[in-house]
Amino acid sequence: MALWDGRFSGDPADEMRVFSASLDTDLLMWEEDIAGSVAHAKMLQEVGLLRDDEHQMIVDGLQQVSSELASGWQPDLSSEDIHMAVEGRLHEIIGPVAGKLHTARSRNDQVATDVRLWLRARLDVLGEEVGRLIEAIICRVEVDGRVLIPGYTHLQRGQPIWLGHHLLAHAWSLYRDRDRLIQARRRVNQSPLGAAAMAGTPHPIDRERTADLLCFDSVIENAMDAVSARDHVLESVAAAAILATHLSRMAEELVVWSSREFSLVQLSEAWSTGSSIMPQKRNPDAAELIRGKTGRVFGSLVSLLTMMKGLPLAYNRDMQEDRAAVFEAIGVVTACTRVMSGCIESLVVLEGPELKGDSLLATELADFLAERGVPFRQGHQIVGRIVADLEKSGRNLADLNVESLRSYHEAFDEQALLWLDPTVAVERRTSRGGTAWCEILRQVALIRATAPGT
Repeated sequence: MALWDGRFSGDPADEMRVFSASLDTDLLMWEEDIAGSVAHAKMLQEVGLLRDDEHQMIVDGLQQVSSELASGWQPDLSSEDIHMAVEGRLHEIIGPVAGKLHTARSRNDQVATDVRLWLRARLDVLGEEVGRLIEAIICRVEVDGRVLIPGYTHLQRGQPIWLGHHLLAHAWSLYRDRDRLIQARRRVNQSPLGAAAMAGTPHPIDRERTADLLCFDSVIENAMDAVSARDHVLESVAAAAILATHLSRMAEELVVWSSREFSLVQLSEAWSTGSSIMPQKRNPDAAELIRGKTGRVFGSLVSLLTMMKGLPLAYNRDMQEDRAAVFEAIGVVTACTRVMSGCIESLVVLEGPELKGDSLLATELADFLAERGVPFRQGHQIVGRIVADLEKSGRNLADLNVESLRSYHEAFDEQALLWLDPTVAVERRTSRGGTAWCEILRQVALIRATAPGT
């Protein structure tokens, strides 16, 4: 039996019934759907639209439906969506009084409520997983952060840094990701329940009461906005897509760093796989899959933006497609975050490459000249000539002495050679946010003290 049988003299075509059904997707929200119905029934009783006995029958019936769903009961696909499945089963259990549950409510505000409840809970879980990953990175900084590595720009060696400096760059990206999730949750946590189809209801309902029962922060003021808004979904999935981007960048570095050419880290066996033909292989499959699954999150965001861009107010059936996209995006990015935490927590950091004499120390000489009063641009050109001459002769910065340096500029002295020590170079950068170890420790403490959600 459809909810609109009074208007139609026949049934939809079988193909239309299958085409329009969303039950297989909506089943992920059955707990939220029943929670919303229990709250709605409670409010209807309190305002006098349900008798006490009717309310009790409905709540008891909903609890039975909940138990059946938890035990694996699968509604018939003819129910079309989770709302009709629950109401239909409730009618089978308690009879016609089940029809009173839909007083002052539409499937429009019902599904909007379900999605917000589902999304709120999953954003909380995702935020916790991001927090775990941040802590994993910080712990890795504390344990292995004082390994000298090249800092790259354009994937070319730029300057020496502590590994901890590099890892903290990722930690701060994730810090902002978690803050975005918290901000999105605030806009998710508003109640559309009681908006009905889009114009409200003449019944004396109490929307603030259902909002309170469902732990929403507030109600959405406009009934049309309540059922047609999906910007909270767009915002949440956009935050998920940005997070996926950051995870993918981390994954790419794990793939590169674990190669023999870099030999900076080794992923644990728990997060690697082997080859079916090459017995020596330890493939970084976990990181590669994180990188690959990012496209699915992006696809969900583009799907949602495209779906919403031309829709007139208020509700349109197109919006049924939002659930599959948001479920996909949040589910994938949560799994990727968990896997990345496992990778970071268990990897082994190897010795960094030898940096003595490497041309990535060239900036030290330019900074030395600047400290001696030489304009930086002039010093930059001088050091550029030094590096070019060394490359032509097959030498490196470790082959320099005071005499050779002074042939380029008289400001060079014995101290300039000390500046070419990679550790000294790293520790000299004490500016706020620099790679000096004191700055790394300051940032670790700052993240722990101010992490969003703490």
